[in-house]
Amino acid sequence: MTHFPPSALSEFDAFTAAIADRTPALFLDYDGTLAAIAPRPELAVMPEEARAVVRRLSALCPVAFVSGRDLDDLAAMVALDDLVYAGSHGFDLRGPALRRQVGVEYVPDLDDAERSLHDRLDGIAGALVERKRFAIAIHTRQVAPPEKPMVADAVRAVAQAQARLRVTGGKELFELRPNLPWDKGRAVLALLETLGLEGDGTVPIYLGDDETDEDAFRALSGRGIGIRVMDAPAETAAAWSLRDPAEAAAFLGRLADWLAEG
Repeated sequence: MTHFPPSALSEFDAFTAAIADRTPALFLDYDGTLAAIAPRPELAVMPEEARAVVRRLSALCPVAFVSGRDLDDLAAMVALDDLVYAGSHGFDLRGPALRRQVGVEYVPDLDDAERSLHDRLDGIAGALVERKRFAIAIHTRQVAPPEKPMVADAVRAVAQAQARLRVTGGKELFELRPNLPWDKGRAVLALLETLGLEGDGTVPIYLGDDETDEDAFRALSGRGIGIRVMDAPAETAAAWSLRDPAEAAAFLGRLADWLAEG
C-alpha cells in the first residue's frame, strides 16, 4: 500500500525519541537524497551546504555513503575524506582501514554485457550506458518516450544472454549487476559488523530515495531507522520520510544540532 510516512523533519522530536540515548550511525544515499536528480550523472551535484552538514555530522557520529555510483565517482562527488564509501550498491567498499570488493569474478561478464549494450543502444538517441566496476547503468531519462521500450528490450536481451548477471531498476534507469545475494541492505549489515557498530548503543539510520534503497530499509527493520526521500506517496519499508534533497539536508542539520547539544 502506498503512503507517506511521517516527516522526520516536521516531527523531529518524535524522531529523536526513537533514537533515545543511542548513537546514530548514518548511511546516506547520494542521487535523489542529497543531490537532486539530474539529466546526466555528472550533473547531480551535492550543494555545498549539504556537504558542510555531512562534514559536521562525521565529527559527531559514524557516516557512510551507500550508492549505486561507482566507488571512485561517489567519493569524488561527495569530496569528504575519512568517510566510508560503498559504491556499486555495496559491491565496492572503502574507508579508513577498510577495503572490500564483492563479485570481482563477475567483471568479465560485465565487460561482455557492456560491449553488447553499446552494440544495441548506440543508435538510440539519449540512451546512456554508464559502466561502473561492478555494475552497468543504462539511463533512459533523455530517450524519447517512443524509443524507451526499445531500450528495455535491448537490456532484457543482453541480460538473458548473461546468466550470471541480473537486471534491477530505478528512476529512469536499468542496471545490470552480478547475480549474487548482495545489495545495499546486505552491504549496510556488513558495514555495521566490520565497523563494530552492532551493539545496542548504536542505531543505524538510512536515508535513500529509490527502489534499491528499499533493500536497506528492509534489512534494518526492527534494528534501525529508515527515511525515504519522496515527493509522492509510495510503497516503502521506511518508517519516516522527507520531501526532497533540500529537506534531507535541513533534517541532517537539525540532527547535527541535536547531537552537538548532547
